[in-house]
Amino acid sequence: MTNTTGHVAVIDIGKTDAKLALVALSDLSEIAVRIRPNHVLTAPPYPHFDTEQIWEFLLDALTKFHAAYGIDGISVTAHGACAALLGTDGGLATPILDYEHDGPDGVAQDYDALRPTFDQTRSPRLAMGLNLGAQLYWLFRNDPTLLDRTATIVTYPQYWGHRLTGVAATDMTSLGCHTDLWNPHEGRFSALVERLGITDRIAPARRPGEVIGPILPAIAARTGLRPETPVLCGIHHSNASLLPHVLGNRPPYSLVSTGTWVIAMAIGGQPVAPDPARDMLINVNALGQPVSSARFLGGREHDLIAGDRSTEVSEEILRAVLVDGPMLLPAVEPGSGPFRGRQARWIGTEPAAGSPERYAALALYLALVTEVCLSGIGHQGRIIVEGPFAANRPYLRMRVAATGCAVSTSRSATGTSQGAAQLWRGAALKSPEAELPFDPMKDAFIAYGVRWTQHVNEKATA
Repeated sequence: MTNTTGHVAVIDIGKTDAKLALVALSDLSEIAVRIRPNHVLTAPPYPHFDTEQIWEFLLDALTKFHAAYGIDGISVTAHGACAALLGTDGGLATPILDYEHDGPDGVAQDYDALRPTFDQTRSPRLAMGLNLGAQLYWLFRNDPTLLDRTATIVTYPQYWGHRLTGVAATDMTSLGCHTDLWNPHEGRFSALVERLGITDRIAPARRPGEVIGPILPAIAARTGLRPETPVLCGIHHSNASLLPHVLGNRPPYSLVSTGTWVIAMAIGGQPVAPDPARDMLINVNALGQPVSSARFLGGREHDLIAGDRSTEVSEEILRAVLVDGPMLLPAVEPGSGPFRGRQARWIGTEPAAGSPERYAALALYLALVTEVCLSGIGHQGRIIVEGPFAANRPYLRMRVAATGCAVSTSRSATGTSQGAAQLWRGAALKSPEAELPFDPMKDAFIAYGVRWTQHVNEKATA
């Protein structure tokens, strides 16, 4: 598909926020945006997403955007580790489980005996519901009637597509995101689908850029959209961020997509065997190709240590921290990442909350954990950083020093929404990137990184 005119509405459902963005296909700029918090409801039967409130928000925003600007098509992107179980009436057979619920941990031993090996799925075993297969297994065990009440299973981007069109689908990028349900090298469902008894229930896997249908008449009547408005299948979040680079960059390079999760993806790097014990895996990009990846909850770690705001760090304070200042060792969020199971600790005096010293040490910590992720996935070439950390200067400067590679930042404000809109555009259009200049404190950054690595290794052997 190649379409460089008109406006596409992008439904963008993150773990923290739900968003509707109107994107111009001519230059992938955001014309209008509406955002609401993505609340998790704690009411029975288990923590679940407030899909009805999100749906009303989306319909209202679609109505307003179409009236003001006109909408020519709809694309969807959403976080992973999430699926909707639909009944015969097309509605939810059970609420959509929050993947951070620990219910699946209670049946971990039984599930582990069922799941395929890492060699087949390239999906590491993760806690809570981060493996979608573990969610499904727990849901069916928790409610013995649920499997019989489930007519269709769709991944999360396609849940919203189904509500818009009535067409059920899954997509390869969502299935390829540590679900245990997909074989990325063979491009098909894994043996787990049959073992769970859902072969005839899970919707067909489609490419993210396929049109799954026009909107339903009721949606057209509610929003004023044209009845023939087409809807794309949809794409997993980090792969939406990756798509403009896949279409517009020459390998080798790596993308570091930052948000609640920091996800490193190596394109055309050295062939390596990903280490599942370190949260390294194979994702699947929008073209169906395997992508060596690693991730950790960097955005969550940032907020746990620094709160929800950034702090200005002067060159003087940054130099003092680099030369003889505090160090934060992993893992702030011990449930994920290359240092899973380890508890964070400070080397030196822990800086006061809100202080620039604390923020500097945190930024250096996040950059060095990112470096561990990149080295583990065979990174080569340039590094592109996008998302909130693209504005974190100490983080970026440590990235350059730690890797010795050129580092650039994406100036796009649209992130995942731009990538989802790129599915409509087809032709490559990358947002401008800014490369970091030479850093006079490079040697101090390198020395700090060496000391940090030594402390991390000492802890590992203690």
